[in-house]
Amino acid sequence: MKTSKYLLTLSTMAVLCASLTWAADDKDQSDIEKRIDKSATVLSEIMATPDHAIPDAIINHANCIAVIPSVIKLAIGFGGEHGKGVASCRTPHGWSAPAPITISGGSWGLQLGGQATDFVLVFMGDHGMEHLLSDHFKLGGDASAAAGPVGRTAAAGTDVEMNDKILTYSRSRGLFAGIDLSGAVVSQDKDETRILFGKMAPFDSILKGEVPPPSGSRPFLTELRKVSEEAREHQAENTNPR
Repeated sequence: MKTSKYLLTLSTMAVLCASLTWAADDKDQSDIEKRIDKSATVLSEIMATPDHAIPDAIINHANCIAVIPSVIKLAIGFGGEHGKGVASCRTPHGWSAPAPITISGGSWGLQLGGQATDFVLVFMGDHGMEHLLSDHFKLGGDASAAAGPVGRTAAAGTDVEMNDKILTYSRSRGLFAGIDLSGAVVSQDKDETRILFGKMAPFDSILKGEVPPPSGSRPFLTELRKVSEEAREHQAENTNPR
């Protein structure tokens, strides 16, 4: 009788532990999918305001785009910022699956007043893309970074100098503008990569389009395709007015 009760107790504990593990896994999956949804929303809202959007010429020449929604200060005074988001690169078959990333660093001179800030990084040319593929680099240190121009029809150089840069943007309290993120470190979020893809996938393999997009990535990829198509159409219309 005691043996039966003991076995029953062990079985109950095993089921309980398994349930808690499944619940934690579901929550983690939900968190990364919410972040992907939020990244898509940030990109959509930014591009919906022509006077303050990323220039069409920049979008059309971008090799990769990263969105990091809701970056927050870790401390007041000394301290810094930390946030999570996703990045995607152009491939011969369209935009790659979103790769989870983190951004962190010391103070970037942001006057947030306790409010979260959205960041967008646009990787221009092969050099910008190479830094992202390395899965860990410092903006302004390892990689040349600059505050990006705004306005869909704004003149934006696409020469060799521009193609070597990573253009950086921020949005806080509804204001979207270029920002200097020198000192910030961008790296692969390995934990969320495992959650999103169900296993550890090499960062460069994801961004080169060698890893199929998981179902939860659809909102971000749909928005990227939409933004790219609209930028191409708008630039064509402005270049060849009727």
